[in-house]
Amino acid sequence: MSKGSVIELFMSVKGQENRENKEQILLDEKGVVGDKFHGKNIERSVLITSIKSYDLALSKGIEMPFGSLGENIMIDIDPYALSSGDKIEIGNVVLEITNNCTICNGLSKVDSSLPKLLADDRGIFAKTIQGGYIRKGDVANILKY
Repeated sequence: MSKGSVIELFMSVKGQENRENKEQILLDEKGVVGDKFHGKNIERSVLITSIKSYDLALSKGIEMPFGSLGENIMIDIDPYALSSGDKIEIGNVVLEITNNCTICNGLSKVDSSLPKLLADDRGIFAKTIQGGYIRKGDVANILKY
């Protein structure tokens, strides 16, 4: 088991290009309540990213604001070795990993080398097993590697 914490939280709001930074988000079985993707695809309803992704980009001279990778939750531990079915507990919320996040063309708008650089380190998708609130600073426990 590996422990870390939540650094940032984001939500996509309909009609806005940039993601909104939040102090807390509410999750239910359909994803992040209030997010424009809520209920659209349960298997891809929550995107978790690590600060590692931003550090990797910065090491190559690519500066980007948090939220640029499309994440809902940014943590300070590396979740990218997790497999489908593994779980992360954040506060009282339990998320189950469904699959790796694919690279989208939107990353090229930030920097043309970003899709290749973050091919395996952009984020992982999860679905909500047990809903509730997640707040910045909450402990994130990887329950199974």
